[in-house]
Amino acid sequence: MFQIGPHTIESRILLAPMAGVTDAPFRRLCRTHGAGLTTSEMITSDTRLWQSNKTRSRLAGQQQEQSPISIQIAGSDPHMMADAAQQAVAHGAHIIDINMGCPAKKVCKKLAGSALLQNEALVAEILTTVVNSVSVPVTLKTRTGWEPSNRNGIKIARIAEDSGIQALAIHGRTRACRFNGNAEYDTIAAIVTSVALPVIANGDIDSPQKAKRVLEHTGAAAVMIGRRALGNPWIFEQTEHYLQQGTLCAKPREQQIQQTLEWHLKELTAFYGDIKGARIARKHTRWYLESLTGAQPFLQKFNQLDTLPSQLEAVAEFFHHRPATYEENAA
Repeated sequence: MFQIGPHTIESRILLAPMAGVTDAPFRRLCRTHGAGLTTSEMITSDTRLWQSNKTRSRLAGQQQEQSPISIQIAGSDPHMMADAAQQAVAHGAHIIDINMGCPAKKVCKKLAGSALLQNEALVAEILTTVVNSVSVPVTLKTRTGWEPSNRNGIKIARIAEDSGIQALAIHGRTRACRFNGNAEYDTIAAIVTSVALPVIANGDIDSPQKAKRVLEHTGAAAVMIGRRALGNPWIFEQTEHYLQQGTLCAKPREQQIQQTLEWHLKELTAFYGDIKGARIARKHTRWYLESLTGAQPFLQKFNQLDTLPSQLEAVAEFFHHRPATYEENAA
């Protein structure tokens, strides 16, 4: 448990925002399975583009989510970022999260995301302007620095604290590292001792045991899980159980996987509509099933299905005809 402004975050296990993944159905699912906080997909600070289908979907569904609702914005112009923050609050945000961690080229070439780490003065201006523009807490997601030879994460953290940021999420890689190599946590530990803000450790946290080690090594207030949650929303409650009890809880049985997947498919169609929902369902189904015996031939056929009824029927057939192997259902 820790605080972000007036909000008590009950679990120390959070869902990392991921473009193309952490939409409203997935966020609700992860909260149901114990994620202490979820954050929207990254939204451009150019509010003129908010009428696009992509941005509208990223802003939709907030009213159905558990409080507090966190919306992430990205950009490089302080006043545009402030305007976006105000508009996000109008859309129901209880927390504004600023992205200074995305390493994607299309984001960095606009001097947004982790590209901002090269310009500490601009970082300070953006953070101060956004914090002063809204009455809700503002958080920052960033990296350990621009490149391995320039890990300025401590400087950025102190700038954030001075600007009024309420919590920091730090990915244990630099911008130049992208997602290559292994995350390092020494810089995160140093940031924890350098500021009084809650610090959330992120990067390569793929098991309850790893979460515990990272929390102990860094002294962070919480950890943020990203890719390991894909097709595996149980990771949050499993990790919380391990932190509280010191033992690993049972893995999800096949019936649980089937029921969760079917719920997810229905929610995607309800949220996106028949055509887009069925298309997005393909990647989620792969994440749920790809480690199971016999899944690859099934997934090839599943990717040709374009309606919810046909997808549900296929999933039911898959689980009905394959021999249940409990050990396959690794968390």
